Amino acid sequence: MSRIVEALKETATGITNTAKIADLQRNTIDPANTPAKGQATDFGVYISDTDNWLKATEGTTTGPSLLEDHIAREKVSRFDHERIPERVIHARGTGAHGYFKVYDDRAAKYTHAKVLTDASRETPVFVRFSTVQGPRGSADTVRDVRGFAVKFYTEEGNWDIVGNDIPIFFIQDAMKFPDLVHAVKPEPHNDVPTGQSAHNNFWDYVGLQPEASHMIMWVMSDRGIPRSLRMMQGFGVNTWTLHNDKNERFFVKFIWTPELGVHSFVWDEALKLCGQDPDFHRKDLQEAIENGAYPKWKFGIQVLPESREHEFDFDILDATKVWPVEQVPIEYIGEMVLNRMVDEYFPEVEQVAFCTSHVVPGIGFSDDPLLQGRNFSYFDTQISRLGINWQELPINRPLCPVLNNHRDGKSRHKITKGTINYWPNRKGVLAPVPHHQGGYAEYAQKVEGMKQRVRGAKFQEHYSQAQLFYNSLAPHEKAHLKNAIGFELDHCDDPDVYKHYTKILNNVDFDLAKEIAHKVGGIVPDAPARPNHGKTSALLSQTDFMPDEPTIKTRRIAILAADGFNGPEVLAIRAALKAGGATTWLIGPRRGKVYPAGQKVGEGEGMTADHHFEAQRSTMFDALIIPSGTEHAASLAKDGRIVHWVREAFGHCKAIGAIGEGVTFIRDACALPGVELQPAPNSEVVLSSYGVVTTGKYDAPAAPGELFKIAKSEKDFISNFAFEVSKHRCYERELDGLTSQVAY
Repeated sequence: MSRIVEALKETATGITNTAKIADLQRNTIDPANTPAKGQATDFGVYISDTDNWLKATEGTTTGPSLLEDHIAREKVSRFDHERIPERVIHARGTGAHGYFKVYDDRAAKYTHAKVLTDASRETPVFVRFSTVQGPRGSADTVRDVRGFAVKFYTEEGNWDIVGNDIPIFFIQDAMKFPDLVHAVKPEPHNDVPTGQSAHNNFWDYVGLQPEASHMIMWVMSDRGIPRSLRMMQGFGVNTWTLHNDKNERFFVKFIWTPELGVHSFVWDEALKLCGQDPDFHRKDLQEAIENGAYPKWKFGIQVLPESREHEFDFDILDATKVWPVEQVPIEYIGEMVLNRMVDEYFPEVEQVAFCTSHVVPGIGFSDDPLLQGRNFSYFDTQISRLGINWQELPINRPLCPVLNNHRDGKSRHKITKGTINYWPNRKGVLAPVPHHQGGYAEYAQKVEGMKQRVRGAKFQEHYSQAQLFYNSLAPHEKAHLKNAIGFELDHCDDPDVYKHYTKILNNVDFDLAKEIAHKVGGIVPDAPARPNHGKTSALLSQTDFMPDEPTIKTRRIAILAADGFNGPEVLAIRAALKAGGATTWLIGPRRGKVYPAGQKVGEGEGMTADHHFEAQRSTMFDALIIPSGTEHAASLAKDGRIVHWVREAFGHCKAIGAIGEGVTFIRDACALPGVELQPAPNSEVVLSSYGVVTTGKYDAPAAPGELFKIAKSEKDFISNFAFEVSKHRCYERELDGLTSQVAY
């Protein structure tokens, strides 16, 4: 029986346990359940006083602190050295544990890697999500690429896919990476800006590197501001290889697609959350896992046999290009689930370290020039941050046995007995493992050429796929992309920068370039620099990833309630939405008891509000509901903050629901333009207009959990409301000009 299976047997039962969790228990201490009497020094001596440095004093005046106080010196010295070098990029991150499994052995025709072919396995994984530009203290919701790095603890060793939420990258060759990072980071003369690319140096650099044009389209699209880490795709970015038992080699791209669909914020919302709740994405991930709504992705591969490498009008080894699914379909072969948050951030999230060079038998590298450089850079970086023995840290160590002749170095944990630390040796200890017994074997690729610093001819074309992506976007996505580029270039105060980049945009789309140039003061073109080919491709727009069945799972619904609200109605709404997998949050004039109609304030049981109006904002929720109640609605109408709540949610295209007097409040106080509301106070007919769902009264079904459904209905308020929530946003509001008429 393998060591992994043994570890699982020893682990307490529960879906959140994996062999890696069991392995980490070797280094996990619970201070509330320990035989220790109390605090001790690092060398084991109990400490009697942790507050006062040893001093020379008669007891009435303060004397000099003594250097001989080894306990105080240890405490302060350990504190002084708590920080390790921050990641140069991807510093802001969070992570979670989970598992990966394949559906069956369908990938065996491509690879002999057991992690991709053995359906009996459940491989532990650790996933780290991150932003790129900002430091650890920056905000979650900035416009940026998101890191999507997965460590598979396989029985053959660790396999790392160090990916992003965007399938391509800014540059083609790793040698350019230092320049890219220097350009996107805060400018050196003033260390500004933090956590964003809206500045001269970045746009100057990408404007002079046309190969970045495709990536700019992606980052400036809604992909750059994901609603949740659980609602974004993951991509391996680079081209790897697979090889099978027949010694056949295939090129491969790795893809994760979330079961909840791919969704994003709107820009105003993302900006506000940077200040209102800079940890939004971290907390969102934790909230979902702790509520049992485990994030889940389908894992797919795009595979090409070697014989097809040169049949495309782009180079498949170019990291600035996608493989269109019409030409190379995605084959979904497995799934990944995250079901456990970390116990301590630093040892797990901050010390986890990934390397693109970490592969297992059956998986290899291509000649992708970006990947080739990453294979060196990531390993080198981990040594700099964590020391040469970084792979012995608990979060990084493999589950399978690790024995070799590596010795010594800073922070060495392993103690190896015996007199032999070399090969070959007289005892035959630690001999190499033949590949037929599990040893890693590189594919015997034929290589010929001359040493020269050049790129292939197909690497020279930079605009065709930028056009393909732009053409494939939905109308609201194109509008958002234009606004994003307009925002970023407006923050560039050097005319050479923003004028030049409008010229670059004219290679992508003439109308796009004209609109941006007018907006930012650029050079307005009078003819396209190159014609737009007009082609589109599937699975580039986020609208292509809506779940097969509408869902409101994990959506956060705010219920706004002042004293005098309809209590039974709110209870029924919460029960129904809970049955659909959403979470509801009662927001009131105070945290604590809020009293429904029929109860005097301060008397009776009341209902507990989760937050008060001033402490939360509409940006923190996916939708909101205003229940009925005469006194309650009158109170809301007098509160400008609540009026702003509704108008802001409307401006952000979110679903809004209202019942009875709640409808009156929306009509009279909020004045939402172009929206048809239910005029009859006692009518059960449901009106849905631009994502605003209203009815005169709502009678709860006898068993809301059983009857809950997501669909349009003339008589079921919750079904209609849930349907609007499941769409993520009502972008028709924006396209028809309604949101621009509301101040929010």
